[in-house]
Amino acid sequence: MRRPAQRAVVWLPVSAGVLVLDLVSKQLALEHLVLGVPVPVIEGFWNWTLAYNTGAAFSFLAEASGWQRWLFAGFALGISALLTHWLWRLPREDWRQALPFSLIIGGALGNLVDRIRHGHVVDFIDWHWRGYHWPAFNVADAAIVTGAVALIVFSFVRSGKGA
Repeated sequence: MRRPAQRAVVWLPVSAGVLVLDLVSKQLALEHLVLGVPVPVIEGFWNWTLAYNTGAAFSFLAEASGWQRWLFAGFALGISALLTHWLWRLPREDWRQALPFSLIIGGALGNLVDRIRHGHVVDFIDWHWRGYHWPAFNVADAAIVTGAVALIVFSFVRSGKGA
């Protein structure tokens, strides 16, 4: 009798970890920071600055009338469901896809919770250099970007035996 294959859904605790870390860090930001008031972490490079984003990455559609909240919530749900389905189909040992998928799922769900709870995403990490400010972001955003970059990088790395 053939043993059923182990599936990559065992990577979903990574998603849960990202989600919890994101929600806890955002709650701390809401409790300890004042909207728009920077708190230097590394002078000239990194501040904690509470910001709200009703749009998507780089405040895309932030000025829309509110419908974007539900559009981006739908995207987060759809992408999370699709990636979870793909995890179900992936073999457990395919970590080069499972890990990035898990990071993206956790990040998407973290920002989804914000959109539903607050009507906007809570951002608080503010990096800047010589007058240039990267848009404020959060743990969920970092997980999504890390997952996306990992997918791209791993697509160029050949998977060998034991990799």
